[in-house]
Amino acid sequence: MLIALDKIFSDDPSPYVLVDRDLRITWANAAYLATTGRSAESIIGRIMTDAFPAPPDSVPDQMLRMSLSRVLETGRIDHLPLIPYPITAPDGSVTERYWSATHTPIMDGEGRVEYILQNTNDVTEIYRESNTLGAPGDNAKVIRRAEAVAKENLALGAAVNFVRSAFDQAPSFMVVLKGRDLTFQIVNESYLQLVGRRDLIGKTLREGLPELEGQGFYELLEQVYNSGEAVTRRGAEVRLRPTPEGPEEPRFVDFIFSPMKDPDGTPNGIFVEGHDVTRQKLAEAELIATRERFRTMAQSMPNHVWTATPEGVIDWVNDRIYAYTGVAEGQLYDGQWIDVVHPDDAEEVGAVWAAAVESTSLYQTEFRIRSADGSYRWHIVRAVPLRDASGAVERWIGTNTDIEDRKTAESALAQLNATLEERVEQRNRELEALHATLRQSQKMEAIGNLAGGIAHDFNNLLQTITGSLQLALRGLEPDSPVRPRLDQAMKAVGRGATLASQLLSFGRRQPLAPKVINLSRLLRDADHIVRSALGEAVEVETIVAGGLWNTCVDPANVESAILNLAINARDAMNGQGRLTIEIGNAYLDDAYARAHVDVTPGQYVMLAVTDTGCGMPPEIIEKVFEPFFTTKAEGRGTGLGMSMVYGFVKQSGGHVKIYSEVGNGTSIKIYLPRSLEAEDTARPAQSGPMTGGNETILLVEDDEDVRATAAGLLADLGYTVLQARDADRAMTIVESGARIDLLFTDVVMPGRMTSRQMAEKARLMMPNLAVLFTSGYTQNSIVHGGRLDAGVQLLSKPYTQEALARKLREVLAKPAPVVEQPVAEPAPPATPLAGLRVLVCEDDVIIRMNLAEVLQEAGCSVLEAGNGKKALALLETGPVDAVLIDLGLPDMSGMDLAATMRDRLPDLPVVFATGQTHVAGIEAMGRAQVLTKPFGDDALIETLLAVLGRTA
Repeated sequence: MLIALDKIFSDDPSPYVLVDRDLRITWANAAYLATTGRSAESIIGRIMTDAFPAPPDSVPDQMLRMSLSRVLETGRIDHLPLIPYPITAPDGSVTERYWSATHTPIMDGEGRVEYILQNTNDVTEIYRESNTLGAPGDNAKVIRRAEAVAKENLALGAAVNFVRSAFDQAPSFMVVLKGRDLTFQIVNESYLQLVGRRDLIGKTLREGLPELEGQGFYELLEQVYNSGEAVTRRGAEVRLRPTPEGPEEPRFVDFIFSPMKDPDGTPNGIFVEGHDVTRQKLAEAELIATRERFRTMAQSMPNHVWTATPEGVIDWVNDRIYAYTGVAEGQLYDGQWIDVVHPDDAEEVGAVWAAAVESTSLYQTEFRIRSADGSYRWHIVRAVPLRDASGAVERWIGTNTDIEDRKTAESALAQLNATLEERVEQRNRELEALHATLRQSQKMEAIGNLAGGIAHDFNNLLQTITGSLQLALRGLEPDSPVRPRLDQAMKAVGRGATLASQLLSFGRRQPLAPKVINLSRLLRDADHIVRSALGEAVEVETIVAGGLWNTCVDPANVESAILNLAINARDAMNGQGRLTIEIGNAYLDDAYARAHVDVTPGQYVMLAVTDTGCGMPPEIIEKVFEPFFTTKAEGRGTGLGMSMVYGFVKQSGGHVKIYSEVGNGTSIKIYLPRSLEAEDTARPAQSGPMTGGNETILLVEDDEDVRATAAGLLADLGYTVLQARDADRAMTIVESGARIDLLFTDVVMPGRMTSRQMAEKARLMMPNLAVLFTSGYTQNSIVHGGRLDAGVQLLSKPYTQEALARKLREVLAKPAPVVEQPVAEPAPPATPLAGLRVLVCEDDVIIRMNLAEVLQEAGCSVLEAGNGKKALALLETGPVDAVLIDLGLPDMSGMDLAATMRDRLPDLPVVFATGQTHVAGIEAMGRAQVLTKPFGDDALIETLLAVLGRTA
């Protein structure tokens, strides 16, 4: 284009300059540069008003800008017959010059003004001539006329600009539609915001807003144009498309369509004015919906709900209030609600409500409201003011909540408070009694542990002495002077064994052989023993309740307990009086269990022994079960009889209670757990002479003295004896192929292998091998819960040669358990845990060993750790399938250890072994279970299966 302009206008004597839509000079011919005294380099690329500055808002500035704006808006040529415009000379001086200018639009391909070509001529000389004295010539007349027109155009332009500015800044939208086809002539800013800033000027209504088709607006505008009458609408919905390709969106508008007419009354267009009220309509709709939601919610609430005006006049109540009071709808409005308030409360309630309304603060009070049946119930009544944006109260929202039950409870509480001190004292007495019971239980437990440990070691010493004495006696002549001394020594050993047995019984460590029995038959069989021990001066009465339950206990210990209690009763009665033995069913409930910390609620068989003796004071009752405590004269008792009774009962899962008053006798009640199984058939005791044999016996004993003594006793009985001091050496003998008929082993065995594992391994190699265990202690692998495992033969230490001989013949006479030899096919069925690698972290060595043994028997490979540090080190040796963690570890908590392990193995199954029933935070861990101590083998396996997601 510039090349074409140069060809056309470069040599033209008339000045030409070209500006773009931003009024930036893009080209000027030589005549323009000469007239303005500028070079092309100094003005090309600059805004025209910057290249040729005039004072802002001056007449020259306004005239130039208005003319250029008209060209850009209309696309038509605009003339400036005369415009004063100063020119700055190269030396900086400013000269007032007068010009005549024509602005011609140059369009782009879409018909839009792209450039403006200005042709300007300097008419300064002519203008000055027109203002000299004398008659003006034709040029002067033209100039004066041009000046007048310029002034009128400037005034008109200013007026138009003012109207246009007011039009655009108006808060309402305004549109001028011209002609019958309703062409957009004027559109203000508010209207463009409403319809999406479209290019509407010069387009018809249907072209500019085609989405109005079918909404009735075309027809309504045509009606206004034809009738000449204005139309007004409020809240009318119109669907507009803010963007050309976007969806239609609803808007709500208030508007007026006013017809425009020529002076002769002919319609020539329509003026549209209105407001966008979409936000207001949406807010009104939301308010209506909110009110409806409030009413729906209020009607569904169980409470009374009501509303009031800002002045405190109730104007709505929900149906709950009508249903409660029984009044008709509308009869609680205004001040009528006071009629259902209790007369004694009405005056105060009205005053509180009036004060709250006046202060516009929270209203809260309590009063009685009459129900439909005429009764009154207490309610707490609250109301809060709802405020508008300015803080003024718009409405009150209130509720009534029935608190009759709370008032009743408060009254009862007030009465209880009056007796609080007395009840606190009573509770303190109960707690003190409970604590005393707990302390006594803990003391007895500690003494029992000590007694059991002493008895275990004492039994080993007695075993050595017994064996040595018996061997010495067998080598003596009947009339040897040494024999009486050795016989006395044997009697002393027997008394020592009895003492050790009593200590074990008290410590709950004796190996019991329980069976399901009926105490009535046992008492009948033992009656003659009891009567003979009491003497003829003591009257014995036995009472057995009908329908007596069975119990699972060791019969020999029950007989011993009855005999001990009977003898103590005889001594308390000085050999004469009445002794009552009573057996019946009993139930110890939760309340009794709460008062006795060692009792489990449930069904029991009760055995009571009551005498008419001297009785005991409380301080004696507290000590009566302690070992070696006795009230008898020196030499009349060891003080272990009652201790044995206590230990046997506790070991059997029972409970013992003493009731006694000085001068009124004593009643001792023993509660043994009920058994739902059928009664066992009693077997006759073994009798006959002591016999030996010629079988080969493998003797395994770590105590050298005990082993030497036992070997001597066995050899004396005719047996061939092979000896080993631990399980590994014993297995070497078994694997050598030597003929062995019986394995005689101590239970507590040092080394890598337990006696139980050794016996099982030996039986795999020798299926017919008989096994006899011996021990003076029960906390080992063959006695669980104080009871022998099924099928296990045990000879308790210390034992005599006769007892050893009879037990050996008994065990050798029984067929050995059938042991399946391992074969390749078919494979034995695997347990659900077989092949798993389990890490056990437990600081108690005995508990850890027991856990490892149970898991190994279930087919697991077990890693053992006594603290968290070692457990983490073992975790590095290879992956594990599950971990069993004690919560109380010496170096860290079990939870911290589990969290550290989970950082390495996020899906690792974890079992927490703890005395707690719940572990905080375990729910969020996933694949974690709590195993509450104490627990049995079955519980361990079941918990591990559960955390692994397996079934038994």
